[in-house]
Amino acid sequence: MTLPFPARAAVTLRTVFFALAQAVFLLTTIGATMAHAADLKLGLAADVSSLDPHYLNIAPNIALSSHLFDALVNVDASGKLIPGLALSWRAVDATTWEFKLRPGVKFHDGSPFTVEDAIFSLDRPATLTKSPGPFTSYTRQIVDKQAVDALTLRLTTATPYGPLPLDVSTIFIVSKTITENASTEDFNSGKAVVGTGPFKFVSFLRGNKVELSRNPDYWGEKAVWDKVTLRVIANNASRTAALLAGDVDAIESVPTPDIARIKRNPDFRLEQRVSWRTIFWTVDQADHSSPDVTDLNGKPLATNPLRDPRVRLAMSKAINRQAVVSRVMEGLAQPASNVVAPGILGYNDAIKVQAYDPAGAKKLLAEAGYPNGFGLTLHGPNNRYINDEQLIQTVAQFFSRIGIRTKVVTLPLAVYFGRAKASEFSVALLGWGTLAGDFGLRSLVGTTNPQTGWGSWNWGNYSNPKVDTLIRSSLASVDPTERNNFARQAAGIALQENAVIPMHHQIATWAMRSGLRYAARVDEFTFAHQFKPQ
Repeated sequence: MTLPFPARAAVTLRTVFFALAQAVFLLTTIGATMAHAADLKLGLAADVSSLDPHYLNIAPNIALSSHLFDALVNVDASGKLIPGLALSWRAVDATTWEFKLRPGVKFHDGSPFTVEDAIFSLDRPATLTKSPGPFTSYTRQIVDKQAVDALTLRLTTATPYGPLPLDVSTIFIVSKTITENASTEDFNSGKAVVGTGPFKFVSFLRGNKVELSRNPDYWGEKAVWDKVTLRVIANNASRTAALLAGDVDAIESVPTPDIARIKRNPDFRLEQRVSWRTIFWTVDQADHSSPDVTDLNGKPLATNPLRDPRVRLAMSKAINRQAVVSRVMEGLAQPASNVVAPGILGYNDAIKVQAYDPAGAKKLLAEAGYPNGFGLTLHGPNNRYINDEQLIQTVAQFFSRIGIRTKVVTLPLAVYFGRAKASEFSVALLGWGTLAGDFGLRSLVGTTNPQTGWGSWNWGNYSNPKVDTLIRSSLASVDPTERNNFARQAAGIALQENAVIPMHHQIATWAMRSGLRYAARVDEFTFAHQFKPQ
């Protein structure tokens, strides 16, 4: 039967429409498959020194571990605590916290995550006695761990302790079965790298790159990238060049001189945020001949001038922080007066940024018995913080202008931290980020005590019993206002004594090709699974 022309046209149009729909569907499917199968290459600013998630408490290692492992509690881009391997947590009483664990989670080898894995992971940091930067300050307050049932964990502290959920957000969960007989070397070889995280381990070439593959069985939102390559590009110019050449899709810690031209290039975009990281100087205050302090002839001084608060104040007054921010940091920083960034619990806004006062600094040195100054060597990393080597050289010039004849030694991060931890330096640069001021104070200025984990990063050997008492009161409080007040008071005393000398708060910057988006994180971490197609 022959159909009338309008009917034949309708059939033809329906056929064409159906064919077009099929083509669109096919193209969409192919596009989705291509996007899903796409690889992501990220340029990192600092080397990963270990794959052992409990060995060294520094940001590059933590960021890498976050791809492979999970903690009981996670932290979002704004610093808010969110569920991780624990669905919820609550204070049962003043010294007991209960965590309800997430069911159905599997490690990368297919074995189930259990409450015993959580207990083992919380115990493990204390067994790594040779760590140059231990995690024990986050675990030592726990005196008992109890598996109530298969999905319920109770942690008991010796005294009331409010911030425990934040503490455990820093402890990654490993498989007890795989890890109980494993060494840090087994992690670095990849043998023991079996977590529950969004990616699986593929390869690790120290100083070069880490390769990861997508975990298809991840309990949370699955990454859109099948393969991720984290390239270590510590040299600033090389990192930007890699991005512009298309060798990587995104970079962290964008070099300050390159920000303007990246902004002008429509093929790329920036994400920025004032971060939690404060850059400051640790100052040796031990009662001994300090290793890098000499007389003007280069001979060691029998007494340590850095113990004198007037000398430390003179050093602080000698630094022109506004000039550092505008010239050295090229605007990617804010002058600091605290060891935590504004908005962080314990930030004391009554402490003002130390004014630049070289004349006042010279007067203080004279009052302390050093009218002609003394010799000093500054130490710091040359591949960790934004413009770190240039910053150290600039501060050395400021010190030299007030009579402290200053030399500079910078070292790669892998060497620097171990030597600083061993108290080999008199004045050393350190950057610290935390979501709670009492945490930072406990580690940075709390009296060093290996049994409690206090002072684990107190390179200057500062000690003040009143500060310790205020920190303890802050940590013990479950009332946010009370806790904040105690932390503010502790900061006020420690910084009035220049326990450390604050410099600035960093502004974190990421650059990426225009087809990507990334929510800038206050903690400065770069997470491949949080990069998304635009």
